[in-house]
Amino acid sequence: MTGKTANRKSSAAPALLPRFIRLRDAPFYLGMDRNRFNASVRHHLTTIPIGRQGIAFDRLELDAWVEDYVSRNGRRPKAPKLEDDTCQNAIECRGSAKKVDFGTLKSAVDMHKEDGSAKAQAHLLALTQKKS
Repeated sequence: MTGKTANRKSSAAPALLPRFIRLRDAPFYLGMDRNRFNASVRHHLTTIPIGRQGIAFDRLELDAWVEDYVSRNGRRPKAPKLEDDTCQNAIECRGSAKKVDFGTLKSAVDMHKEDGSAKAQAHLLALTQKKS
């Protein structure tokens, strides 16, 4: 085989990932340093002995730990903006909030004005006295 033929075969073949990842490579696989791996991850995984001194971890178990970690600590995606949102401009939204007195809903004040009851009138009187 020539060099060109070997390159063509290797580029066409799918990349195989090893099932076992050695202890020295596991932190790099997860994108963290060895101390963080030993403190946060290692005690959650099954240790697989390789030979006399080698230690490895199952890649699928590492992936499962990552999925669990992300589900507990990851950020949620931002909610998509609705196109029919009436308050597109933040300045306009803040400006409309300033028109209401003392945090009372504008519609509630209007309802009290339309309602001629004595209780509503007393409530409105109390609001105007707090204002001055």
